[in-house]
Amino acid sequence: MITAVIQAEPIFFNLGATLEKTERLVREAAGQRAELILFPESFLPGYPRGLSFGTVVGSRTAEGREHWLDYWNNSVSVPSITTDLLGDMAREAGAWLVIGITEKDEREGSLYCSLLYFNPDGELIHKHRKLKPTAAERIVWGEGDGSTLQVLDTPLGKIGGLICWENYMPLARMSLYDQGIQIYLAPTADERATWQATMQHIACEGRCFVLGCNQFSLRENYPEVYQKEISPDRKVLSRGGSVIVSPLGEVLAGPLFDTEGILYADLDLEDTVKGKLDFAPVGHYSRPDVFDFQWKK
Repeated sequence: MITAVIQAEPIFFNLGATLEKTERLVREAAGQRAELILFPESFLPGYPRGLSFGTVVGSRTAEGREHWLDYWNNSVSVPSITTDLLGDMAREAGAWLVIGITEKDEREGSLYCSLLYFNPDGELIHKHRKLKPTAAERIVWGEGDGSTLQVLDTPLGKIGGLICWENYMPLARMSLYDQGIQIYLAPTADERATWQATMQHIACEGRCFVLGCNQFSLRENYPEVYQKEISPDRKVLSRGGSVIVSPLGEVLAGPLFDTEGILYADLDLEDTVKGKLDFAPVGHYSRPDVFDFQWKK
């Protein structure tokens, strides 16, 4: 089974243009026979790295509220015309399409960092909301309620994932292992070397394939009004670092730094079985007589 991890730069704060770019990249991956295509965290309309939205503790600015409005207007309602278009892309590609978005809840007036799953028929079959936005992300995104911690049983295998630093939450990972995950998706905004160690650790711990997917982004490609918040010396906002790792922690593709690109790997799910010879996190290595793990299903 061919998988594709897409490391790309959105057209920041421009949902329509980023959708056009998304379609081109999906077609490119489909041309390489990819059956599962993964995009980064908040690819639509872009991860707002370096922006404050005019907030400090105890104070907000009118300009920051304008920036928030701009981000809101370019975020994605679920369902919507945008999700219909993404479904069309998946159907045309004949592939599973998983993409990070900033989701706007029109009723609540809140934004969420979400991950959408489309099947090859173009149906939106799952949405996961990030459980815990990190640090200043909490100004931008609300918290998911945990009801979407689900692994999907698909013809490709058991697929699921967590977003960025959710992957540092041991019990969140355990909830996926408990459901027998085989292909673990980890869209992120973390470009550090330590993230590579995390991807390999999760693969070894879960005895699953791990697909880590990050954006590549440059300051010069932000709209000019937002560039002023970021030092001109900081030309590269995210180096990337997308990677695909085997169930034994071996790097199959990547890590990819300092450029856009697509990583491909041919996954054999029998490797997830072979990996459990000596370690099974919810099986013969779990010690349920000592530990009682329960989670909200």
